[in-house]
Amino acid sequence: MGRALIVSAGESANEYLAGHLAGMGYARPLIVPSAAEARRRLDDGDFELVVVNAPLPDEFGHEFCMDAMDKTDAGVIFLVKAAAAEQMEAKISEYGVMVVPKPFSNALFSQVIHMAAAGNHRLQKLREENRRLEEKIAQVRLVSRAKVFLITQKGMTEAEAHHYIEKQAMDTRQNRGDIAKQILDSLEPDSV
Repeated sequence: MGRALIVSAGESANEYLAGHLAGMGYARPLIVPSAAEARRRLDDGDFELVVVNAPLPDEFGHEFCMDAMDKTDAGVIFLVKAAAAEQMEAKISEYGVMVVPKPFSNALFSQVIHMAAAGNHRLQKLREENRRLEEKIAQVRLVSRAKVFLITQKGMTEAEAHHYIEKQAMDTRQNRGDIAKQILDSLEPDSV
């Protein structure tokens, strides 16, 4: 499991939350007592899960939850007294924060942790897929630029330029993007 951050000022709540998270595979969750300290820690670490136990000494906590959703891929759980839960849910649910009314059962807390972790994993997979697609698009653009160079400067047809890049990639065991980069790097600075 990944890292967990607990933002809570209550000693007994901290023990319960840390123990429960440790039992679910989050070894030694980081516990901080305030939103200000938690904001500093968000910049330092890559957290899979953030649990905020309201109220905090420096703010109620929902502002920090929204910040955590904006700045991280972590699943964010906001623990708040039942009387305020509905109001808080209306304010922050659109950010993806899971509001859990206190008191809650162990089963409910475990289920919410699993849902938050699943959301984090899904978001990480989507980000990785997005990164991979961006690299692919960059490679296609590079190859297209190299083809244009071969067509305009070397008098090749589009099919010949394509074949030339493909053959060079196969012969040198490099990808087409690397070959395209070599072609473009070979240009004289004044012809770019």
